[in-house]
Amino acid sequence: MLLGEQEQFLSYNGEVLVFQLSKTKHTKGEADKTMDLCVRRMAFNRDTKLFVQKSSGVFSMRASHLKIEIICCSCVTDSRTGIILPCVFLKKKKRNSVIKYLLLLLHSSNQFEQSFNFKLDYELKEDIRLFAGPSVLWRHADKLFYISSDTCKVLSAPVQLSSVVWIGEIVNEGTVVLGIGTACLPESEDEDGFSTSDRAIWGSEFFVYAIETQKLLSGTCFMPHAYSRVVSSVYVCKNEMLKKRLRISLVAVTHKNQLIRFQDGLPKGLCDLPYEKPCSVTPAVTSSNDLLFIVSFASGNICVVQKRDCLQVASKWQNTKSVLVDDFIGSGSEQLLLLFKDDSNTEVLNAFRLTDLGEVNYGSDVNYKCDVPPAEALQENGLLTVRALETRLQAGYTSVRELQQHLGLKRRVILESCRALIDLVEERTHILPTAKEVKCRREYRSLLNSAESFFEGLVSLWDDVENPPHSLSKETSLTSAVPEHFIEKLWQRVVGDSLVIGVKLTESFYLSLNDVSLSLVMDQDFSSISPIIECRNKIIKLKKAFSALSVSSCQIEPPPKKIKLDLHRKNDLQKEFPKRCSRVQLDGSKTVIAVTNLAPLLAFHRVRCIVLLHMKKQKHQKNSLQENKKITVLCGKITLSLEDISNGKYSVKMLRDNSYCTGSMEDILALLAVSIRFSFQIVSSDCTLTPVNSWLLGEMECTPFKECCDNIFCHKAGNAYGTVFNWNLKNPFEGVLTLFCRNLTVLFQCLHSLTRILPPSCSVKLLRSGSKGVLTEQLALALEKEMLTSRSLFFSKESKAESSSTWGNEPGKKISDAPVASLLDSEEGVQQFRKKLQSEREESMRSMNQTMSGGIYREMALKIAEAQLSSDMILWRLS
Repeated sequence: MLLGEQEQFLSYNGEVLVFQLSKTKHTKGEADKTMDLCVRRMAFNRDTKLFVQKSSGVFSMRASHLKIEIICCSCVTDSRTGIILPCVFLKKKKRNSVIKYLLLLLHSSNQFEQSFNFKLDYELKEDIRLFAGPSVLWRHADKLFYISSDTCKVLSAPVQLSSVVWIGEIVNEGTVVLGIGTACLPESEDEDGFSTSDRAIWGSEFFVYAIETQKLLSGTCFMPHAYSRVVSSVYVCKNEMLKKRLRISLVAVTHKNQLIRFQDGLPKGLCDLPYEKPCSVTPAVTSSNDLLFIVSFASGNICVVQKRDCLQVASKWQNTKSVLVDDFIGSGSEQLLLLFKDDSNTEVLNAFRLTDLGEVNYGSDVNYKCDVPPAEALQENGLLTVRALETRLQAGYTSVRELQQHLGLKRRVILESCRALIDLVEERTHILPTAKEVKCRREYRSLLNSAESFFEGLVSLWDDVENPPHSLSKETSLTSAVPEHFIEKLWQRVVGDSLVIGVKLTESFYLSLNDVSLSLVMDQDFSSISPIIECRNKIIKLKKAFSALSVSSCQIEPPPKKIKLDLHRKNDLQKEFPKRCSRVQLDGSKTVIAVTNLAPLLAFHRVRCIVLLHMKKQKHQKNSLQENKKITVLCGKITLSLEDISNGKYSVKMLRDNSYCTGSMEDILALLAVSIRFSFQIVSSDCTLTPVNSWLLGEMECTPFKECCDNIFCHKAGNAYGTVFNWNLKNPFEGVLTLFCRNLTVLFQCLHSLTRILPPSCSVKLLRSGSKGVLTEQLALALEKEMLTSRSLFFSKESKAESSSTWGNEPGKKISDAPVASLLDSEEGVQQFRKKLQSEREESMRSMNQTMSGGIYREMALKIAEAQLSSDMILWRLS
């Protein structure tokens, strides 16, 4: 096989595809001749630093009285499979001036597939492009034509173009063509005055034609029409739709030997190119995340423009025949493969340069054999590396051992602190361990000195040794300040894998609390584990009319918002606006609930836990921030054992009794505490929502609670069993459905069942917290409070009293308000007017330099932050 004159290069999946046309020699007597299209797959070898052939393929064509040429090749998407494949566009020229064009696809098996062919009576020479389909586009006689594998028919576009500068995909439009044509000025005045003036001055404009929709689009989002006389090639880097507006970022090369970057139709950067007649521009992203633009010139030269702070030429090469961009070495980033012209050798890829303008830099003219170290050097280097790794491993092991010892000391201190806390709450004198006891512990023998010094400091901290009666009396007085009868009941329930502990409080103590939480502490002495039990807290308030149950976790800030101040009180919105936001009154009690994982506790067979109630009272001090007073109260003890759980002693019992669910209030609260709450607003425009109630009572087999009639319990067998519903019908066409379910799977099952019975016109919207009407009213009140707070603080008497000087002139020292004209008639009047002007200037300066004490300023900032925090929270819930 003889090497033909034609060859084309293409990069595909890190390989170089070399397409060549060659004639096959036949034996004497054969009249027919055959032309072969050969492909060779070349891959870069990291050892030899050269490109080697991996495989090859051949496509044979009858070439009797025909002249076959390769027009171009590219990688395009096959519409049948969505896979990007290499394709080759060929031309067969016959003697009768009929030209046949052929498009071939190359598969991974090196087999060629003919996609389509067509015939024309003229030769394609201008702006030939291959794009997805595969499809072919060209320009002839200032008209645009294209053909695809789907239609196999030549189509024309209703646009006159003098050149095509880019073809590619655009959001919501598919494949589009960006070209330049003669300006078509509108008869009436255009809204875009700048575009009209550009077209009128330069006589040309950018045209954008969408092939799939067959419509013309505006070209101003790409570039101003003034650049249509100089742009020769374009590459669109990014296009997206933001706020119903097409945003495009691109680079363009011009006949003025410049590379210009455009963003949303405006020029953002410019770089002068080192050579003349730039033809095309291609991007590349290197290993250092640098964006490079490779510009090819008609003379065969190449230059690379780097985009950092500004566009600048990074490198340039001459006498090249092709440049390819791909990951040839398999590093995960792109490199440039420059193929140079070399007449001394006919081998493929004989002269090349592979680089990313960084660490990667290979060339065919470099001898790498001298860089390879001998075997002895490799062995010595490997030995040194192993020794260095062993040293680092030993240092790491020592650090880990020291960290384990440090963590062991910390855990012992925490355990001893927990024991001291339990003794303090139960009004027992806590005796700290001596140094000898610590020394007897084997695991802390290496940390004896540090432990002794720490526990000596711990003795002085708790003050149990020097003056235990004083310390105990102090804590006892703190506990006695709490009302005696605010804890009504302590209960526990087991729901699935969770242990629920509840403390019912009275309303009398609720009004003075800003933060309430529960802690569970194990009463046994386990030296190997921490006695503190991890749990999450919830506060559940019961309404007198039992029309709804409000379950609220600890209040948190909205995710996109940072905490302004740690106010140590995150009040519920119902408490913040009790008069206008609460539709029903509280029944005088609320329940604080702690939920913890049951499985770790069952490992001890029988567990005794102390339940502690933590509260924070805020005490306001004059000219200072409010002080938090922490209170800890012993609520009681609970006992849990495997035997009790097996007998169902603490299980939730929900039974049917005459169309009611007979669950106690503790059972209901425990069930709600372990559930996830979701509220949905259901609106129907053309029919009532009566099917929702029928769905709840029928398909979901729900029965209302006897203690709380508006909340219903699902008895349906399966995952939905145990789900609690609350259906609040505001009017026949709108209602709010609240679900308390175990997990998201149950939620989706319930919603799927609900949507089947709802009319198609219904809309279901997830509510973040509360109804929209109530939250809107709360937001109005919060904004009003914020405005009143700011006004009252800035114009208060206290801030005026702290001022360095009074506003305005003092009484008795006013200058008569004589007319200006009469004052200027005499010299004395001029002096009097000058004194008055000077006093007004001093008064203005004094009013601009008002001062206040630091305490008043801190109090003002705190009150303003509190008001803003409430309004921001409500606004987040409404969004």
